[in-house]
Amino acid sequence: MSQFLLGYDIGSSSIKVTLLEIEKGHVVASGISPKKEMAITSHRKGWAEQDPESWWGHVIEATNVLRKNFPFDPAEIKAIGISYQMHGLVLVDKNKKVLRPSIIWCDSRAVDIGDAAFKKMGEAITLAHLLNSPGNFTASKMKWVKDNEPSTYDKIDKFMLPGDYIAMKMTDNVRTTISGLSEGIFWDYQKQELSELIMDEYGFDRSHVPEIVPTFGEQGFLSTDAAKALGLNKNIPITYRAGDQPNNAFSLKVIKPGEIAATAGTSGVIYAITDKTNYDPKSRVNTFVHVNHNRNAPRYGVLLCVNGTGILNSWLKHNMGHIDYQKMNRMAKNIPIGSEGVKILPFGNGAERILENLELDAVFTGINFNRHHQGHLFRAAQEGIVFALNYGFDIMKKLDISMEIVRAGLANMFLSEVFREAFVNTTRTTLELYNTDGAQGAARAAGVGVKVYRNFDEAFNGLVIQEIVEPDKIRTERYDNEYNDWLNILNFNLK
Repeated sequence: MSQFLLGYDIGSSSIKVTLLEIEKGHVVASGISPKKEMAITSHRKGWAEQDPESWWGHVIEATNVLRKNFPFDPAEIKAIGISYQMHGLVLVDKNKKVLRPSIIWCDSRAVDIGDAAFKKMGEAITLAHLLNSPGNFTASKMKWVKDNEPSTYDKIDKFMLPGDYIAMKMTDNVRTTISGLSEGIFWDYQKQELSELIMDEYGFDRSHVPEIVPTFGEQGFLSTDAAKALGLNKNIPITYRAGDQPNNAFSLKVIKPGEIAATAGTSGVIYAITDKTNYDPKSRVNTFVHVNHNRNAPRYGVLLCVNGTGILNSWLKHNMGHIDYQKMNRMAKNIPIGSEGVKILPFGNGAERILENLELDAVFTGINFNRHHQGHLFRAAQEGIVFALNYGFDIMKKLDISMEIVRAGLANMFLSEVFREAFVNTTRTTLELYNTDGAQGAARAAGVGVKVYRNFDEAFNGLVIQEIVEPDKIRTERYDNEYNDWLNILNFNLK
């Protein structure tokens, strides 16, 4: 009888579940819900919310799709792993009922709160203990609720990250991880414990903090109600949870200092592993606890994020006649490097960390109505996203992070030949593309947590490089020129 692992990826666009066969490490089937991207509610500029209950509904539907695609025996599932959109805030009362919509990762309402706390606590001591400014992260979002919705705040029993909420729906246990607390800016890196500095500054009650469990290992068992809703057996263990970017890195076997992962979904991220508590003084890139961190062998992830990545591509798709992504990529490929003068700043999706939390709108420039068409916009968007990532690369290099090889899944924007070419030639890195994604990574990690894999090497049986893309000297020089032109446009708009 075959044995399987389930991995769930709780994104802001969709929920994906993957069924992984344990012995060979092969993906057998997957399910996605919804078919169209999930809506993000924005009542005011810079706000971004989603209903956590809708995530759970799509978890159920994605599982139903999976079971239709491959009618497996639920008794064959050995463990479940969860990956989730980072930095979101979910609040529940004593009955585990959601108190308000989740304030998600790209919401900018708490920027001023985080900046004020950074100055009040003292930048030097804050960075020494938290490695980041409180910025626009989960802790600052909860302080916004405390200040602006006191009647809601008074009802809070626990705060959670999105993945903690899905795990709670599965197990009925409210728990979190050290990695999760670090991404919310609740973790003291010097003391290796919950940060008294941020808890005291924001006046939070320590009873609101969930129980802390290991990233890998038993985190609860599928409840009777959850099992019934998912069509699975009760008591299947949940043995892993992690934010989407640490999990994406894990899915690519990026676990050692010097290894680097990239993803280009709704947002674009570069995530580099280090064993040093380095930080950017301006918090333009951020340092979090990686999934395989421990006191004796510290592992941290330095994260560069550009909010306006796949969401820009999606906006073009839906506002240019609903062209599919494959056709967009083909049209972009027919346009020369530099998009014949068209440049795009790929912002407009909340406060951008690499721009010191400035909420800059997207900028389209250089368009000539007699020369340019959709293809120029499609290419300029992909080049602009890469240029924004390269802008962040330069910040990361100041933290002694060497950029030579970057690993990514052959998915999302990396499916585009133009994007891959622009990426390697602008950043001067070699790109390794693998047959993996976040849901698959969560499934492999669940196998580590339940100990069906004795070590990480066993867990990555079945992970295969599908393509290697290397920079070309002539194209690198051309992209250098285009990047410098793009940088001049950015600097003009930052004035």
